[in-house]
Amino acid sequence: MNPADLGLPVDVPSTALFTDHYELTMLQAALANGTADRRSVFEVFTRRLPEGRRYGVVAGTGRVLDAVENFRFDGQVLEFLRERAVVDAPTLDWLASYRFSGDIWGYPEGEVYFPGSPVLRVEGSFAECVLLETVVLSILNHDSAIAAAASRMASAAGGRPLIEMGARRTHELAAVAASRAAYVGGFTSTSDLAAGFRYGIPTVGTSAHAFTLVHDSERDAFTAQVASLGGGTTLLVDTYDVAEAVRTAVEVAGTGLGAVRIDSGDLLLVAHRVRHQLDELGATGTRIVVTSDLDEYAIASLAAAPVDAYGVGTQLVTGSGHPTCSMVYKLVARAASADPKAPLLPVAKKSSGGKTSLGGRKWAARRLDSEGVAEAEVVGVGPVPTALADRQLLVQLVKGGEVVAREPLEAARDRHVAARSGLPLSATQLSRGEAVIPTEYA
Repeated sequence: MNPADLGLPVDVPSTALFTDHYELTMLQAALANGTADRRSVFEVFTRRLPEGRRYGVVAGTGRVLDAVENFRFDGQVLEFLRERAVVDAPTLDWLASYRFSGDIWGYPEGEVYFPGSPVLRVEGSFAECVLLETVVLSILNHDSAIAAAASRMASAAGGRPLIEMGARRTHELAAVAASRAAYVGGFTSTSDLAAGFRYGIPTVGTSAHAFTLVHDSERDAFTAQVASLGGGTTLLVDTYDVAEAVRTAVEVAGTGLGAVRIDSGDLLLVAHRVRHQLDELGATGTRIVVTSDLDEYAIASLAAAPVDAYGVGTQLVTGSGHPTCSMVYKLVARAASADPKAPLLPVAKKSSGGKTSLGGRKWAARRLDSEGVAEAEVVGVGPVPTALADRQLLVQLVKGGEVVAREPLEAARDRHVAARSGLPLSATQLSRGEAVIPTEYA
């Protein structure tokens, strides 16, 4: 497979068609009637957190910046639009020179958010901003959902390493993005080599049950693996009888065996038995890794078990029951006319049915209590109160069309640890509840 097909940084393809048809038909009509050049402000936010979640995690910001940079209508894309008669000739001419030239502000990647938080603000002409809606939402909704699940799992793990192992449980491109988001949320490594190649995430992996089954005996399989990978490898011990496998593993690799992996059964009971057996055999330093369809609740239930690391797949890459954050991209302000000096007017949807929004270009700040713990997410329009001036959350990401806030993935990962630690302790509870702090509008 071509590396570009995996979403890897090899001749990065245009992201211009990662959009909905109606973005272009709106553009065509706006170009025709003169509203396309009106200065506009769009914001990304969610009206509520997924049921039971206490906080959200911003993830995918770096991928959004890549997508904006590569939002270009090249010859092949324009020909596709022409053949399908998606838009007229004047609109195609306009698209041929499209480059986002506006500003983007947002919560930095790894930061936490709450209902109403303006996690991203896109400013420019209506025409250039409206085209970005779908690609921005598809990235932020997916990656933030995965990062939130990862964060909950990391809290439940209590500092024990977490391995992302979900590549075979989702779309091949989504798997790479999910691995990145999981790393932001607190996972330490991935089994997905494409994610390791693209984002520098540490990769791990040894063998599956197939490797044991292809050999004439379990001993032969263990011997072959140790001969190839060394005694520090991880041996999978639940293909047949776990106790017999552990005994054989130590006989083959010696007491310096790196780890054993358990992938089935009553993990709490089996982990205790395996730890006791390993210690009796003198392999006191051999670690125990557990897998088998884990989620944050299963991880929390193993807190008292002698488990050294967890491997998580399906539940992680599907957001542990919440595969999207329900973020929306809404126009909140627009100029009174196409005149560059025209004042911005707040606009908002006011229909019934719970889908209303608050107009105006917003700022956001997190108010802390006397002990430095977050007590409210404050969102406002207009001047920022002096007391909150140094607690503002949005940072500039793009200025005049140029990305100004690229950072290593490790920075987002570290930021999330700090942001989560600044929340009330109840944020880490797995029991269902409302957002751990309220959103107040100033």
